[in-house]
Amino acid sequence: MMIPWGGVGCCLSAAALYLLGRSSGRDAEVLRSVARAGSMKDLAAILDSATKVLPLVVAISGRVGSDTPLICQQSGMRGVIVEETAEQHFLKHNDAGSWIQDSAVMLSVSKEVPWYLDDGTGRVYVVGARAAAGLILTVASEVFEESGRTLMLGVKRTERVLPTGTSLTVVGEAIKDDVGTIRIQRPHKGPFYASPKSIDQLILNLGKWAKLYRLASMGFAAFGAFLLAKRALQHFLERKRRHELQKRVLHAAAQRQAREAEGAKGTSDTEPNSKKDQLVLDICVICLEQEYNAVFVP
Repeated sequence: MMIPWGGVGCCLSAAALYLLGRSSGRDAEVLRSVARAGSMKDLAAILDSATKVLPLVVAISGRVGSDTPLICQQSGMRGVIVEETAEQHFLKHNDAGSWIQDSAVMLSVSKEVPWYLDDGTGRVYVVGARAAAGLILTVASEVFEESGRTLMLGVKRTERVLPTGTSLTVVGEAIKDDVGTIRIQRPHKGPFYASPKSIDQLILNLGKWAKLYRLASMGFAAFGAFLLAKRALQHFLERKRRHELQKRVLHAAAQRQAREAEGAKGTSDTEPNSKKDQLVLDICVICLEQEYNAVFVP
């Protein structure tokens, strides 16, 4: 029996979606258990009273700020994280011999300066936010510089920035150094988010994705089971048909041998009956109407 790869693929996809759903649901539960600091002042008080043994994972919101912000060259926007990319666009031949447009990255630069969240009651510095989940950089500018050459179309320069003044929610490990500076960084084990959404919106979004993944997993599993059952049923019916066909052929062959043996012992007055029996033996065992023109080899 050939392996029903369609059914197997659907079942594997269902398993992958189920695991994604579990992961999203687990992340939502972890965010629900995170301590929420109403303000930077409250966070400082929480850190003073917290134990030093276990890391303190908190959620804090504020506006992005920096004492030394970056200035985008193209747009002039001020930000704390700036990514600059340059793509060379050109024409090339494909395998069919036609001209197609393609691109290649010429330059990719990322810059970041020390920055913090400020809510009016205090500041909390954020470390390593580029590796945080949910971080979205705003497209500050997109400029296409034409080259004027035939095959080289030009260069597309793009600036993405995390502007100062952006409202941001950061979830991570909060620590306080000896001079009283509070920082939030990636915990050794736990969530690390930097998103313009509130923590309630993050939890709701993760819950929706978990539910969607579970529903998709159930759909793929049901369809995969249907394909596997269909292929198994077809295989069973095919084997049954072949078995019945083989029985009919062997039975017809046995009858023919018996009649040939009886015909060899008969007299000449039984010749018309022998011809009639011979005609019956030559009838196809499938349609039972015409003479056979093929044989089945077991």
